[in-house]
Amino acid sequence: MHTDFVRAHTRPAPVPFVPELTLHQADEPIALWESTEADAATEQPPPFWAFAWAGGQALARYVLDNPGLVAGRTVLDLATGSGLVAVAAARAGAARVVANDIDPLSLAATAANATANQVRVELAEGDLLDTDDAYDVILAGDVCYSRDMVARVLPFLRRAAARGSLVLLGDPGRAYLPAGLTERAAWDIPVAESLESVPVRHTKVWEIS
Repeated sequence: MHTDFVRAHTRPAPVPFVPELTLHQADEPIALWESTEADAATEQPPPFWAFAWAGGQALARYVLDNPGLVAGRTVLDLATGSGLVAVAAARAGAARVVANDIDPLSLAATAANATANQVRVELAEGDLLDTDDAYDVILAGDVCYSRDMVARVLPFLRRAAARGSLVLLGDPGRAYLPAGLTERAAWDIPVAESLESVPVRHTKVWEIS
């Protein structure tokens, strides 16, 4: 059912800053959000799964340009959204890629996007932030959009970095990005103006060390 909903409300198209990858993307965010709530008959989170957000595009670009970061390694794409970053990691040669999200529509979109790009991605539904599963690499795109989200995500990412994982954030200057990170790359990323109020976001890849 979730897969049918994703396919009915999106269309496959190249990702603006990562054109070698295809993503099921929606044209109109507000109409889609209203459709998700009508379908579920209850309040639903924004359809993060239906768009190529700037932080995810930056991380995907960085991973594809530097495949040695993930090749042959285990990778977690935290709060995967559309699965864009997970797909990029799989395309770059990761041995195992796990895409995690609390939204079942997100995981349905991730599965559809993995199929569209002919890669294998494992799906993990639920909140992993109180766990300590070990991955060689943890990738998180656009997770610093609220104080509460950062308060939950940051301890998980710092614990992973302390254990020796490579932890990378993609962020387009969100208000709650924590201090003390190491910048690895920066680009001007095309975004949906209906979502971001601007056509381009200056976006950076940061490492938590």
